[in-house]
Amino acid sequence: MKKSILKFLTVVCFIAFSGCDSYLDEDPIGLITKDRIDTEPTAASIISSVNSTYQLLSRTLNVIGQWNWDQGTITRNDFLLQDIASGDMQKKWNPDGDQAWMDEVAAFNFTSMNPGFNGIWSYDYEGISRANQAITTLNNSEVMSSVDMDGATKDRLLGEVYFLRAFYYFDLVNNFGGVPLLTEPLQDFSDAYQVAKRSTQQEIWAQITADLQESVSLLAEQKYSSNAEPWRVSIGAAIAMQAKVNLFQQNWNEVINKVNQLQGYNFYSLDNNYFDPFDVNKEYQENEVIFSYDHVSGLTPSKGNGLSALMGWGFLAPTQNFLDAFEENDPRLEYTVQVAQQQQHKLLGTTDGRYKGNEDSPGNKVYIRYADVLLWKAEAFIENGEIEKGLAIIDQIRTRARNTPKIDGSATPSNALPNYAGTGVSKAEALQILRHERRVELGFESQRFNDLKRWGIAEDVLTNLGKNYQSYNSLYPIPQGEIDRSGGQIEQNPGY
Repeated sequence: MKKSILKFLTVVCFIAFSGCDSYLDEDPIGLITKDRIDTEPTAASIISSVNSTYQLLSRTLNVIGQWNWDQGTITRNDFLLQDIASGDMQKKWNPDGDQAWMDEVAAFNFTSMNPGFNGIWSYDYEGISRANQAITTLNNSEVMSSVDMDGATKDRLLGEVYFLRAFYYFDLVNNFGGVPLLTEPLQDFSDAYQVAKRSTQQEIWAQITADLQESVSLLAEQKYSSNAEPWRVSIGAAIAMQAKVNLFQQNWNEVINKVNQLQGYNFYSLDNNYFDPFDVNKEYQENEVIFSYDHVSGLTPSKGNGLSALMGWGFLAPTQNFLDAFEENDPRLEYTVQVAQQQQHKLLGTTDGRYKGNEDSPGNKVYIRYADVLLWKAEAFIENGEIEKGLAIIDQIRTRARNTPKIDGSATPSNALPNYAGTGVSKAEALQILRHERRVELGFESQRFNDLKRWGIAEDVLTNLGKNYQSYNSLYPIPQGEIDRSGGQIEQNPGY
């Protein structure tokens, strides 16, 4: 009886069952089971709980389930919903019928049953579930008084999980709009029924803002919150996310203020070489990466970058439109993807293709880097009418690219990527420059579709690429399985 009731609960059942008997025998993710409640927490178990919250940001294969292609959960699929949907990437170098649901997303000929939407929903809500459990434990004074953990460590861990919860909700609100809002672990069935409904987008944004403020207040003012584990969330990552939230809400002055605050720490700068933030040999030794997921080879359970395996199977190829977007002699093109060898260097972490096909590769997934942050500030300046200030920042990005040697080691021509400052362009022209620069600088970093949407140009750009994009596609459909299990309490997005 317990299992059959739970089939109809939405947010408790973050992983779509789709008739898979093995899933029906498992307790739903998000519901705190009796054995977990009765387990006596220790410092080690609390740290492990926090660490597990990061896991849903990884590209490791089979974090959720085992080879469930039909659930969209083989790996975190930002590349599908951002890079492929936007027209920068196509599913494979050689088109075939493999995983046709990815082609449906690419063409905007999908339904709410498409596995891609279930996949990202599952990853984000599992991350939120783990964050909620960690936050509840760390805020429980009775529990923490019995645990051997100093106050600074407790604050740091809390700062990390508040950030992570905000990060997962940021992804959900941009993909789906208003979604169920969970801020505490679910203890029983009445809790589950109460949360099986959508909160408004404004409520989700308010929660993201509140969580990031908590994170900033708790994290130490140092580049790495833990020098021994530099992959952890830092105050720099939290402030950068505050700037990004304001960017998406078009609060231009606050974008500038938050980036100024971040720059005041002097933690970050543009690396001399464009490829350094992605180079596996320079992880946590360079100056540009603000937040990334730390993939490591040779661990059990696996913590490697499984996306490299997909590339070995022919997945993740550039579109011709993406390749054509690069200016002549822009070295960033071949550092992103080399067509002749069918290698996606930024995603592999090397320029020699050694990890292609290796599901346990060490290349990190970069989520926030300083070049991206600078371009947020440039955009805010331009939107505020301070065009020259914005162009000067864009020129910093272009100068770094121009000073980066080509992938074969030869010098990039000195007349490549000329500067824009002082050319007398209009605001509209400056915004076009900014949008172009974001595309080529951040290619294959899962930013593009969100950019097109927030700029209000997705319909024009994507229909010109021959996609069946409709205005309502600015939000993806809520996974149909979640709506069904809620008994209709969760409403579908318009158009689906």
